Amino acid sequence: MKRSFLLIISFCSFCCLHAQLSKKAIFVIVDGISSDVIEKLNTPNLDAIAKVGGYTRAHVGGEKGGYSQTPTISAVGYNSLLTGTWVNKHNVWDNDIKAPNYNYHTIFRFFKEQYPQKKAAVFSSWEDNRTKLVGESLAETANLKLDHHFDGLELDTVNYPHDKKRDFMHRIDEAVVDNAADYIKKEAPDLSWVYLEYTDDMGHMYGDSPEFYKAVEMMDNQMGRLWAAIQYREQQFKENWVIYITTDHGRAASDGKGHGGQSDRERATWIVTNAKRLNNYFKTGNPGVVDIMPSLASFLDITIPKEQLMEVDGIPLTGNISATSPNTLSENGKLRVTWKAVSKKGDAKIWLATTNHFKEGGKDEYSLVATVPLAKQEAVIDVSNKPSSFYKIVIETPENMLNRWVVEKK
Repeated sequence: MKRSFLLIISFCSFCCLHAQLSKKAIFVIVDGISSDVIEKLNTPNLDAIAKVGGYTRAHVGGEKGGYSQTPTISAVGYNSLLTGTWVNKHNVWDNDIKAPNYNYHTIFRFFKEQYPQKKAAVFSSWEDNRTKLVGESLAETANLKLDHHFDGLELDTVNYPHDKKRDFMHRIDEAVVDNAADYIKKEAPDLSWVYLEYTDDMGHMYGDSPEFYKAVEMMDNQMGRLWAAIQYREQQFKENWVIYITTDHGRAASDGKGHGGQSDRERATWIVTNAKRLNNYFKTGNPGVVDIMPSLASFLDITIPKEQLMEVDGIPLTGNISATSPNTLSENGKLRVTWKAVSKKGDAKIWLATTNHFKEGGKDEYSLVATVPLAKQEAVIDVSNKPSSFYKIVIETPENMLNRWVVEKK
């Protein structure tokens, strides 16, 4: 009896200790690697991380042929991850990054507004990621401040003279990884983004080729160094780290050199993570790059305000969720709202608005138009008394929210 009591006390103490571990998150974007490439090459470090958590095929590009169709271009994909939304919302259509819509907050803004005392860092082979996408120190992001950054080396042509083979970009990526691994080991920022470019450069130059494949395998070595830094922190400081590694787009089906369109291969990406409690949506649902942001938010205990959450297109890849796959069909003055129920428990509340003031920084007035059992997987809404060329629909379920737009073609 005494031995059993001691075992129970020990187990409870372990659980309490684990629950109190400091949570740290890092996400990595390695540029331009389609899922078919990552799956056929030797990537022992990615494999080691996936063995702890998981690997899944994923997608970019929004809904093909729909209102959220999103170019499979680099900065567009980065911002889809950062905001958990597709291009119809975040408004970054190409690498020029002319007019991001900062009303759709990045994971960094959510994090720093809720936890200003915690540390956030960006390690990047491209300075615009911090200055334009994250929007550090801009009035539009409420003067968001990061605690550390290492970027801008692409502008340093003295130490990194640009050569036609673009070996300089590999050297920059190496410096970015070295700085990230060193800073993680010494300072352990609570939220970090690492971005590496060289793989995409080799894809553009050589397409499906030994040169491209070598670049991917070198990237795997870089991930091993980041993984070692994380493991060091976990072992020496009893911290709880999560890492998500993904890519921003695939490659052209013909030769692997281009991207930007909506071919299956350009849309075909992947996610590697050590996250625990990966759900069936991660394992079998072909998740999107937009799903990483709410997954990070969940891990870091970030509470996304409801008016922002109603705009997020992503679904958490860990823990319990109630529904996926929202859709809406408009016909004869009615909206048929459907979803795929993951759980049979509880109700689905259907909210409706006919405005998009949120886009301009305002608020939309939503009406609760239906409450139905979640397991029913559909609700038919009569909108004959609310004729509009635009509807925003939010499906509120016990564990997560889904949203759809209805946009009448002009």
